[in-house]
Amino acid sequence: MCAQNLTRYPYPSGRRVVMGKRGAIATSQPLAALAGMEMLWQGGNAVDAALATAIALTVVEPTSNGIGSDAFALVWDGKLHGLNASGRSAQALTLEHFAGMEHVPQHDWLSVTVPGAVSAWRSLWERWGRLPFEQLFTPAIRYAEEGYPVSPETALAWKQAEKTYLPLQGEAFQAFKEVFFLGDRAPAAGEVWHSPAHAETLRTIAQSGGDSFYTGALAEKIAAFAAATGGLLTQADFAIHRADWVEPIATDYRGTTVWEIPPNGQGIAALMALNLLEGFDLSRYPRESTEVYHWQIEAMKLAFADAHRYVADAGTMTLPPTALLSRDYARERRSLIRHTALPLAEPGLPKGGTVYLAASDGELMVSFIQSNYMGFGSGILVPGTGIALHNRATGFTLEAGHPNQIAPNKRPFHTIIPGFLTRDGQPLGPFGVMGAAMQPQGHLQVVVNLVDYGMNPQAALDAPRWQFIRDNLVLLEPTVSPAIATALVDRGHTIRQGSFFGRGQMILSTNGVLVAASEPRADGLALAW
Repeated sequence: MCAQNLTRYPYPSGRRVVMGKRGAIATSQPLAALAGMEMLWQGGNAVDAALATAIALTVVEPTSNGIGSDAFALVWDGKLHGLNASGRSAQALTLEHFAGMEHVPQHDWLSVTVPGAVSAWRSLWERWGRLPFEQLFTPAIRYAEEGYPVSPETALAWKQAEKTYLPLQGEAFQAFKEVFFLGDRAPAAGEVWHSPAHAETLRTIAQSGGDSFYTGALAEKIAAFAAATGGLLTQADFAIHRADWVEPIATDYRGTTVWEIPPNGQGIAALMALNLLEGFDLSRYPRESTEVYHWQIEAMKLAFADAHRYVADAGTMTLPPTALLSRDYARERRSLIRHTALPLAEPGLPKGGTVYLAASDGELMVSFIQSNYMGFGSGILVPGTGIALHNRATGFTLEAGHPNQIAPNKRPFHTIIPGFLTRDGQPLGPFGVMGAAMQPQGHLQVVVNLVDYGMNPQAALDAPRWQFIRDNLVLLEPTVSPAIATALVDRGHTIRQGSFFGRGQMILSTNGVLVAASEPRADGLALAW
């Protein structure tokens, strides 16, 4: 990786890196970042800080995550550890529940699997936490009880959600609308919003060490509400949930090792794309050039074709990650990338709404992500609890014979992916870019900015982005040069302007200095001391 220039900012975001030696936090909402910093100032470590940040985000950015989220994490303590806290589908689920449907419905109990975020908080704290578990909840409970001013980007997302969630009818959605759309509207930026029920639920989780959510009173409430409103999840489904420690997967990209969580997440798509891209000498061309955009888009297109065909619950995948990450396979697939766009990327066959945060204290480094998926998620909230449930089961397919076909007690294809970088066995640090299918594409682009163009973390996050959608359709940020857009059209891409390109955070360690960044596409804040 090229040496970072900490004084060069080629893109006009107005932000600069934040640096310190003792600790750093970066996330998409300033009050949540402050919650993490509180833990560091109180003698906590990076895991304590990350968890306080994550818990606070369920209150201050409910448009993207909540107590009913799933979560994943990568933690460095001298070695990199992975945690998969995504939940499984109901044991009572059958294919007959989807008769006549082409897709899993987005706003329905059928879209809800057991939420795993609480199990992630408990698992990480048990292994590395220094402060009492209850202490990690203090800022979030304070925000929920006393209220907080809704931040600008969160307010925009909340407003946009009105057209999705206000029309939902039925008892299952009533409590959700009463909590998040009081008076049939979203709160405006700067308006103080609070949720006493949310505070009480967090207090119950804190006092029980998370047990209440899976085997106690909260699990009972969720299961009872499901039974009363057409859901399949039961107390038994919650009781058998476990977060799993997993071995991270990685690829080497020009001397920098990029790490991801293994499937059922889509992080492997970023690694496959990097393997394809390594065969092109990007550094010979300016970062803002047609060649650099075209090669990245085509590599991502091919990687997605494979990911959408093969990635599923680890227990039902027909190919192991090692096959998809094979260098021989990458060479074979790379030969498909030509001067013009592939009209349709097909999978090959190898032979043989989300919040992200980064935290570091110089010894522990944490890459953590949790999400309700499509904005607020399913639109189902358990009355009196503030628990808004995700809609992660929409990550399943109903296609017969597909490894990701929906089935009972199964994890779906997951979009949320924490990332981590190392070099020569030493940690560089955590990074992530939120935003559904944008996530591996964001990882790819950020890594290229860092490795091929020597950008510092802030510049790497600021740089204009593209997003591959399907077939030949690619969205470009308005800041991408019109000349590049025209040249991509000439190469066979269908180009449109877009408005959502993810929201990223990063903390890298350089000679004992923590360099933190939070991009301008969100309300985020990076703090260091």
